[in-house]
Order: sequence, then C-alpha cells, then structure tokens
Amino acid sequence: MSTTPETLRAEIETFFDDVLPGALDGVTGTVNRGKAWRSALFDHGLAMLEYPEDVGGRGASKAEMQVWRETTRGRIPREDSVFGIGVGMALPTVRDHGSEELRERFIKPGLRGDEIWCQMYSEPGSGSDLASLTTRADLDGDEWIVTGQKVWTSGAHHADYAILLARTDWDAPKHRGITMFVLPMDQPGVEVRPLVQMTGISEFNEVFLSEARLPRSWVVGEVNGGWATAVALLGHERQQTGAKSMSGASHSRSKAGRSPIPVAQLRELAERAGRTDDPVVRQDLARLHSGEQIVKWIGARGIHPSIGKLWRTKQGRAAADVAAALAFPGGPAWGADLDVDRNEEDDYFAYHILNCRGMSLGGGTDEIQRNTLGERALGLPREPGPDRSTPFSDLPRN
Repeated sequence: MSTTPETLRAEIETFFDDVLPGALDGVTGTVNRGKAWRSALFDHGLAMLEYPEDVGGRGASKAEMQVWRETTRGRIPREDSVFGIGVGMALPTVRDHGSEELRERFIKPGLRGDEIWCQMYSEPGSGSDLASLTTRADLDGDEWIVTGQKVWTSGAHHADYAILLARTDWDAPKHRGITMFVLPMDQPGVEVRPLVQMTGISEFNEVFLSEARLPRSWVVGEVNGGWATAVALLGHERQQTGAKSMSGASHSRSKAGRSPIPVAQLRELAERAGRTDDPVVRQDLARLHSGEQIVKWIGARGIHPSIGKLWRTKQGRAAADVAAALAFPGGPAWGADLDVDRNEEDDYFAYHILNCRGMSLGGGTDEIQRNTLGERALGLPREPGPDRSTPFSDLPRN
C-alpha cells in the first residue's frame, strides 16, 4: 500500500489519540483488554504493516516501520504481551515458512487477537539443549499423533493454538529429526497444568500431550526440517524480548510479560518515596534512562536479536533493583492483605521485583545468548561433540 512516512505518522497518531481510548473504555482484565487493543489495531489497518500485501499486509518499508516504532514507543498497552508469542514469534514464522493454507488460516485471526498462541519448545529433559527433545509425532493417515510433555509454556492456559516442536525421526541426528507443527489446544489429548511462581501468578504451565492430534498439512516448513524453523522463531523471540520490549506504555501498570519497568514509573516511585534529591537514586535513574535511549538508537540501526535479549535482562534486573531499593525491604512483601498505607498499585512493583530474575532464563539463558553471538556473529567455532552426526536413538538421554 503506497503511503509516506508523514501520512503513516498522522494515521498512527489518530489511532492512539481518537480510536484506542474508546476501544479500551470499560474493558477489564488482561486478556480482554489485549483482545480489544489488537482488534482495534487490526480494524484500523495497522496490525499488518510489515506483512506482504499477498496476505493482506501493507508491505511497509524499513523507513515506515521506523516511523511505527518511534510513534508508538511508550504507548502500546502492556496487555499486548498476551499476544507476544503469536504476533511476535509464531505468526512471523508461519508467514515466512508456512504453507499457503497455514498463512491463510492463521495470520489474520492471530494478528486481530481472535486467537492466542503459546510456544511448546522446552521439556523437562531438554531445556537449553532444545534439540534433545523427546516429544514424538507419528503420522497416522491424515493426522499426526503427538505424545510427550512440555514445560515452562507461557500462556498455555488461555492459548487456542501452539507452535510445537516434536521428534519425527529417531534415527536421524538430533537436529535433523525434528518437525514444527501447529497444534490445536482445545482437545482431549492436551492437559495444561499451571505452575505457580513466587509472584503468585501462574504465567507458565506444564503441558501433557497424550495422543493429541493435528492435521497432516499443519507442518511449518519441512518434515524433519524443524530445526531451521525453530531457530528462525527463536530469532523473532529474541527480537521480541529485546528491543521491542521498550514499546510498552510507560503509564501502564499491567502485571504481564517481562518488559523492564519504565524509568518514568521509577521516577514516580522516587517522588512517592521522597528521594528525588538522593544523589545515588538520581544516578541510578540516569543510568536506566541512558539504557532506554541507547537501545532505542541501536535498535533503529538493526541489531542481532541476542544483543537485544541481553539488554532486556540487564535493564530489567537493574530497574527492579532500583524499585526494590526505593520501596525498602517491604517492597517484595506487598500484597492484597496489607492494609497499612498501602497504595493500590504497590503490588505492581512487587510483581516486577520478584519476576525480573526470570528475564535471564526465558527465551534462552544469558549464556546461550553469548554462545549464539560468539558462533553466529563473531564466527567462533562450535564446541566439539558427537551429537551432530550420531543418530538420536543412540545418544544417552536424561
């Protein structure tokens, strides 16, 4: 769709100023507000900017996408994190590697917020070594039958579909016998069990698959070629959790996702604590503000996704540490049962103080990100080992 950066900027401004407030008015609950935001964005023609025109997108240029990032920074509702896996990871992978059938079926409903996605990668016996997964998929006529267990599955308790990795060839080396699928969650063979975190929220789940079924054609990429699509999705994930994590609204107090606490909110907390003249606090806030600005600038130039992911971890943990210091030792203990001088938003900071430690784990640990940068950005050699040529069935497993 032909447009100019100036026209696009005006269109975005009109949406946020005139359309979005009415769309969210009176809508409560993280999921409901997320769906209201996505549907308004889609119906206004702004949900598929970077998608090609043949799937209903606008084929936006890099310059136009930079206008989007600049104009929306700090204005996107944090409830959009409900769709982070679908919009930021699964759907771009379907767009780039899926069949025409899958693109037609899933891209528009997912971007509009009609369907929520989760990502079934990690397993109890294969965390950082993702390629050692043992969930299996066997072809039975026109369907695949999936059996196994996944863990740390964000949002599975309200997901409609999953992007799934399963082993389809046990005699191939472990990286070559994996296939990526789209799995319907609402079926008898899928059992979701929430995992309660120390924040009191069940963001993660373990998922038990017992002869769950999916159509034969719902393969993303090639059968036994799932490692390539898995890596492609991880690239989207690291971008999503890195530089894109700064796009959330600075005024929102949603306990969702793992975006760093915006510096604007920490300044407000410092004012409440009466510590805006404290030189140590001022220095901490200045350092965090610099971090926000630096990632914005390098993000505009284009960075390796692992750099953005490492930045998010560093910025997020530092921001949570400053929030904890401003709140004193009572910060992590905030809760609904406290009735002494308690502000209704105090548990928002408590959530992020406790939740920030997971930033260095989800989406690949800091160590994995550094290995990725060393091997793929700097060209350093991989660690030696037999697992890239030995049949998976011959490898020792946990």
